[in-house]
This record gives sequence, structure tokens and C-alpha cells, in this order.
Amino acid sequence: MLVLLLFVFIGCKATAQKFTTHPVKEGETLESIAQKYGVTAENILKYNREIRANEPLEKNTILVIPGEKKEAIGTDNSEGVTDLLKGIVQDSVVKREPIGFTTHKVRKRETLYGITKRYNITEEELKKYNKQLYAAQLKKKMELRIPKYRTPQEDEEVLNPNNYEKYVVAPKETRWSIAHKYGITIDSMLVLNPSLSKTSDYLAEGFELLLPKIPGSTVENQETQLFISYTVPPKMNFYRLEKEFGVKSDEIVRLNPEIVEKGGLKEGMVIRIPETKRDPGEINTENYIFYEVKPKQNEFRLTRKFGVTWQELVQLNPDLQEGLKAGMILKLPKNQEGDFEVRNSLVLDKINLLDSINVENRPKVLFLLPFRLDKLDLRDKKEVAKTIGNRNSLKYSLGLYSGALVALDSVKSLGISVDVKTMDNQLDLVKTKQILLQENINEYNAIFGPLDVASLKEVSVQASRNQIPVIAPVPAKSDISLDNVFFSYTNEEVLRAHMLKFVQDKRVDQNILVIAEESKKAVSDSIVALFPDAKVVSVKEEEKNIGINRDKMATLLSEDVENWVFVESRNFKLISSVVSILNAFNGTPLDPEKSDKEIKLRMFTTDMNNAFENDVISSTHLSNLNFTYPSVYREVQSNAFVERYRKRFGDDPDRYAVRGFDLMYDLLLKLAYKKDLMYVSKYVGSTEYNGNKFDYEKDATSGYFNQACYIMSYEDMKIKEIE
Repeated sequence: MLVLLLFVFIGCKATAQKFTTHPVKEGETLESIAQKYGVTAENILKYNREIRANEPLEKNTILVIPGEKKEAIGTDNSEGVTDLLKGIVQDSVVKREPIGFTTHKVRKRETLYGITKRYNITEEELKKYNKQLYAAQLKKKMELRIPKYRTPQEDEEVLNPNNYEKYVVAPKETRWSIAHKYGITIDSMLVLNPSLSKTSDYLAEGFELLLPKIPGSTVENQETQLFISYTVPPKMNFYRLEKEFGVKSDEIVRLNPEIVEKGGLKEGMVIRIPETKRDPGEINTENYIFYEVKPKQNEFRLTRKFGVTWQELVQLNPDLQEGLKAGMILKLPKNQEGDFEVRNSLVLDKINLLDSINVENRPKVLFLLPFRLDKLDLRDKKEVAKTIGNRNSLKYSLGLYSGALVALDSVKSLGISVDVKTMDNQLDLVKTKQILLQENINEYNAIFGPLDVASLKEVSVQASRNQIPVIAPVPAKSDISLDNVFFSYTNEEVLRAHMLKFVQDKRVDQNILVIAEESKKAVSDSIVALFPDAKVVSVKEEEKNIGINRDKMATLLSEDVENWVFVESRNFKLISSVVSILNAFNGTPLDPEKSDKEIKLRMFTTDMNNAFENDVISSTHLSNLNFTYPSVYREVQSNAFVERYRKRFGDDPDRYAVRGFDLMYDLLLKLAYKKDLMYVSKYVGSTEYNGNKFDYEKDATSGYFNQACYIMSYEDMKIKEIE
């Protein structure tokens, strides 16, 4: 028999019931009726919510009487269920996925049997995650991965397929919108659908889910349907009943068999009518945002959080009438405002990490950075300084590490104890593998680095076995598709999307132009797709020369509205030429003899690369053009971190030191809140420190990617954050 432990369901039992209706006769009591049908009074009250215990029953009230359970799935009584649905039900029962792992070091004389009994797992489950056991015997001090499974409730329910249905995910639906529609928790959805990822919230369009039938969606599902008792007035007929209550006449007759017995509707007759719920329309990310109720939350906290009254919440979420329960999925209007953050249509609780520190947590972090000590003669300071200046990897490593050391000092003052080990992987894959052989990385809560992609991939693969998070501190383009990697550097596509959204939100009637070299054609096309009226300025690319035609450019400029010009290039010569031309046009008439209107120009790019920082490009010109761009970094003003850095190292921090501090400080605060970075990243939204901010989102097929960035602009010879 297939058994599924269903827990955390809201108002939905996985049992198949059959029901009888009973018209109350004069003098009958709840107890006498219960005795007649062999059930308890509590059972009758459960399915007849309009009546109350210790109150007299009104004559002719129709009661639903629960009968005995049907036979469980696996018998011949499951006819009517499609083979496909049976398959989904069976898959959801047979598979069980671990919710985490622990490590067990084998002791002397221990056996597989003893270990499996100790952790309440099967031998096959143990071998599945320790493949060496298929070919080797247990040995003393051998380290095993022990899967941890969700603890079932004591009351096991038999899964009856008649209570469940297949659901195909529609566009713009999320786990939360579907959970709200079916009145279940996310945990319940995961139990019913073990193939869903436990680390990602991604839900693909067309994906098939097994879900409980919505209460009241059929007459057979009367165990959770609400009814009203209705006294038939004079001259009432089925047509008027249907118009008034939206219930078909044949359903009213099935629920009230005395109608047939008495030859139709009679004045004064008390009948049962299903309480119908108003159709809320489509429930998806276009119409609503969603919130998962947390333990110990109450009405006051929720209404204050969302800035609404309790009545407004109940109107949107009628299930709240039955009480507020942890795990419930509430919907809110798409434009709802309040002191909260929304990510992928899910409302996140704003968690103040500084106020959430658990000093009992002692994070353990491994640094794997290329200090290249094998290439440095530490006796020659001048040569060391020269080497650092010439080697970017060494400059990045020392910057990141120096900032991280200040972060360690800062968290120490907060009462957080941290175990740190630093290893030099020498920017070499072979050296990285040697370190991994010597070091038990399963003891760490996070690994910081390495910088080179080959070593990063190797570390990530080995760390993924026990879901140890690996932080990539610099840009890392690779084929890494593991869900334990945190890509902290916001990628180009996300930066571009932020920039285009900024322009789209700010634009009124500005004239948009695009200047892009051939290698940036795809970027140019994406800008034109978003702004169909944009004008493309052709770029002439020759073997030794690249530029634009000034006169042709002039014909595309507008005198009546401001001109917003996108410059997309990695060639500093083209950028320098374009900046000079735009600056010459800016603030002057196109043709002074015909008009004295001054041209207004503003320059943008979606890719702020090193070419824009070349010395030949005038900062004055960029300031004149109010040059605006997306950035992962903002300039740091003098603050407590800068002062602490100066005190320790005798110099101002560069951007790599700032990044090292922000990354490490963010990591340690999250681990001090809970030593599970994957969990924390799911529920903690955007965090921001000195020059960097982090907003990790789990990719459907890979790791966690930072989605945060700044919009920066040159103004009055200064670079300012404008969004």
C-alpha cells in the first residue's frame, strides 16, 4: 500500500469520505442522530458548521453525516482515476528527498545495520549518498554523508487519488500563487511533488503538479464545503434559487432529498445550499504579490506590516476566517506598498541582521586566494611592490583579504566568534586539488574564493557534495551549474536590464540615439526593441580607425527635446571620439543662422567597462554630458570602516578592499543569524554596506546570482549615486 505522510495541510484531509444527508425531525438531538448513524457528535459538527453544540436543532435542517472511509489506493475501488494521475500519486509517495545532510565518522566495530538504525534510514539510502559503500567495506574513521528527512506526523493518512488532481502550471504563476489558489502550504506542495527543487523556487510553465482538489469544487468533496440553512419563502422556485445563489437545481435536489419526497419546494422548508465563493479572477504575478505567514505572527503584526485593516486582508483571503496559521499563503494587490521588499512577487520579511545575531553560532570560513607567495621574494620590498602592481590577481587577492580582515575585526566587536583558515592556491588548479585533498572542507560553513575559474569549479564540485556554499568574489563566467555557488558580482545582463529600466521609467519624450560598434550589435538591437523610435548612428570601423560621421549625427539630433545617447563600445578610441563630438554639440545651436535653440545631450551606457576610464577620455566632458551608467560599486566616503582600515594598514582602502569588507561582513552576519547560507538567502532580501550591495536570487539550474547594482552619474565633476 502506498502511504504518504501529509502534514501542514490547511483545511484539507487526504481521506476519501462518503456522506449521507439527514433531515432533522422534531425532537431529535445531535447526540441521537450521531448514535443513529454510528458517528460522534463532534464529527457531525465538523461537517455542519452552521449548527452549534448544546443548541436545539431546527426541524427540517439538513445535516451531512460522514460515512466510513473508502478502501485505499491499490484496490480495485480506484477506478475513474486516470493512469497518469495514478503515476503522479505513486511518484509522490515512493520518492523521498533529503532536506539536508549530516556527517558521521565510523567508529570501531560499527555496521551498516547499526548506522541505518541509528539515523532511521535504509541501507540503500545510505549507499546512495556514499557510493564508495557499493564497492568497499566500512572502515574506522570513514566519513559518511547521512541524509536527513522530514520527520513525519504520527497520524498517517492514506492517499486517495480521488482527492487529488493534476495541475499544469500556467504562464506568470508561481509556487505561492498556486498554493494560495489551492489553500495549501509550500511545505505541502513539496511533499506532494518531491521532484520540485528544495533550493530553488523556480516553477516552469507547463510543469505538472499533484494538488488536492479545491474544497467544494465537486459535490463529493462536501467534507470541506460550507453550507447555509435556507428557509424557503412563499412562491420560491428553482429558477430564482439558481439566480440568487448560483447553484444548479439538480445540485440542490441532491443535497436535499426531502424535496423529492415532498413533491417539490414547499414554503417553510429548511434546505441546505452550498456557500459559493466569489471568483477572484486569475491569481498570478500580474495581479497579486504573495506572503507566507511565519510562526507566531498575529493579526496586529500583519496589518501593521502591510498597512491594511484585518477586514481588508480577510476580504482578499477568505480562508483567514478560519484563523491565521503559519505557512498560509496570503495574496495582496500588486501595487500594495509598505515596509517590505518584494522579490519575484514574494514579499520578503526585512530582517535586520545586526539585531538577529546569535552569538552561539561560530561560523567557520576557508579563504582560498592566489597570494602567489611562491613567486615573491619577501626580502625585497621594492620588487614585491612592483609584482603586486603588475599582477592583477595578486592585487585583487590582497585587496579582498585586507578588507575581509577588517570585517573580521568588526564582527568580533559584535561578539561573533569566527574560525578562519587562509590558503594560497597560487592561481593553480593542481595546487587547489592538493589543498582539497589535505583539507576537510565539510567542516566549513562557507568557502571564500578562489579567483580563477578552473579552481572555482573544482572547489564548487567538491563542496556541493555537502552543500557547502562557495563565494565567487570577482566576475566568474563559466559553465558551473551547481546550486551551492554564490556569484557575488552582478553580471552584465542584469546591469543592462537595470539601466534600461531606469531610462524607461525616467523617459518622457526624449530623443533616443544609439551608437554601438559591431561587437555590440545585440545590445543595440535590445535598446531599439525597447525604444522602437530610437535612431541608430552608424559606426565606421576600419583597420586603423573607428568613429562616427559628425554631420550625419547632427541630422539625428533634436532641437526641441533632450537627446539621450547610448554609447556601447569597448574601444576607448571610439568612446573618446564620440564623447568629444557630443560635448561639442551640447549646449550649442545646430545652425545659429536658422535657430538659437540649444542642443541638450545626456550620455548613457549599459556596459561601464575599462575603456570609459581611459586617460584620453575627459572627465569634464563626461560631467558636461551627465554620463550615466550601471555599476556594481559606488564610491566610499570616509566612515567607520575607512578609519578602521587606515588604522590597521596605514592607507585608504581601494575598491577591492571595500569589496572584501562588504562581502565578508555580509557573509558573517548572515552565518551569525543562521549557519545555513542557502536558507538565509531565501528569506533575507537586499543588503547594503559601504560600496556594494547584495541581493541573491537562486537560478533555476545553477547557483545564486547577485541582482543588485547602482545607477551612477557624473554631476559637477563628481560621481554620484542616483538610484
